[in-house]
Amino acid sequence: MKTYNIITYGCQMNEHDSENIAGLLEAMGYTHEDDAFKADVTVINTCSVRDNADKRFFGVLGQFKKVRKNNPDFVLCVCGCMPQQPHIVEKINKQFSWVDIVFGTQNIAQFPQLLEQRLTTGRRQRAIVDNNPVITEDEMKPKRMYRHKALVNITYGCNNFCTYCIVPYTRGREKSRVMSEVVREIECLAQDGVKEVMLLGQNVDSYRDPAGHSFADLIKAVNDIDGIERIRFMTSHPKDISDEMIDCFRTCDKLCHNIHLPVQSGSDRILKRMNRHYDTARYLEIVDKLRAVCPDITISTDIIVAFPGETEADFEETLNIAKRVRYDSAFTFIYSPRKGTPAASFPEQIPDGIAHKRFDRLVDVMNSISLEKNLEYKDKVYDVLVEGVSKNADDAYAGRTDGFKLVNFTSDRKPEDIIGTTVKVRITESKTFSLEGVEV
Repeated sequence: MKTYNIITYGCQMNEHDSENIAGLLEAMGYTHEDDAFKADVTVINTCSVRDNADKRFFGVLGQFKKVRKNNPDFVLCVCGCMPQQPHIVEKINKQFSWVDIVFGTQNIAQFPQLLEQRLTTGRRQRAIVDNNPVITEDEMKPKRMYRHKALVNITYGCNNFCTYCIVPYTRGREKSRVMSEVVREIECLAQDGVKEVMLLGQNVDSYRDPAGHSFADLIKAVNDIDGIERIRFMTSHPKDISDEMIDCFRTCDKLCHNIHLPVQSGSDRILKRMNRHYDTARYLEIVDKLRAVCPDITISTDIIVAFPGETEADFEETLNIAKRVRYDSAFTFIYSPRKGTPAASFPEQIPDGIAHKRFDRLVDVMNSISLEKNLEYKDKVYDVLVEGVSKNADDAYAGRTDGFKLVNFTSDRKPEDIIGTTVKVRITESKTFSLEGVEV
């Protein structure tokens, strides 16, 4: 029996791509092997959003040279965002001869043929498309990470071209799936026991299918599917979010009271240099509308520190918007130049010392706010969808509230009786990044 392993870096898009690749491999008769260095086929699904992701990938890639030396039949594959960049493929070809197959984000459906050709001919295979107009999601039968929840692509690619971002170059131009196809997929998932779906896109708010259906239309259609209990989505873009979509938090009972709304900076000057197409006044207007419609909504965000040209005054404005919005959580990053993006050649790149000091100050503010907000949950009871055994303790379980708060809790029930179910948990302790509790 042939075995496979997939190493995944990056976002939920990459996670779902890995689910699709796993499904393709299992359809070919492969079974999962926990150890990437012992599998017959190992796939590294890469991310290229930040420079340290590139360095980490090449470090891992080097470790497989010895595996190939000891096992000539071992097949190593690289996919994801990094192969979409010509200089990365050139480096792999020149320095990592033990990589057998390289394919891009838009060639996943082609992977079984590439693998067969590699096994039949012994020759290395390369397949990368810059902008594939064909959506192949309907051909996929993903092996889901969780039985009770699923990732569902609704759009592919991105048209925004933020000056710091590599995604439009690695994922291609934006394409929306037909709404009826998305609904049909989720209906099948519901019949298979899925209770929660995450609608995925680089910018879900710009979803528009050929018939003109909007993102709000799609949410309403999914809300009507029997068996689905929770609807999530990621990621929203402030320039495209509509009042109709915001109103879905009021009218759609299955839509979780949570949104990831990247702000990136609190400075209007920096937002313009980032090509974000909104200012802080517009962003705060959206936040106020969300909270007016859904007072208990939880909000997370992305923030980039030390973007080229960012002054101390610009950074203070970022701190101010963080304090004004009071995010439940935030993904904070030091700006990372990406080859091929406009910002990489901008003057006034911020020195590392200044960047790290600003980053630390921002993290301190964000963590303080996160803890304050989590303390509001103590001694209250919440519905938690149980994901599995807690990573913190073998005698506890982990799950998420409607607002996406991570809860580690104790229960007398066995894993087979509780995982995938929704239980009531009393919160006994609040931490910065999670809550603790006990099933009631």
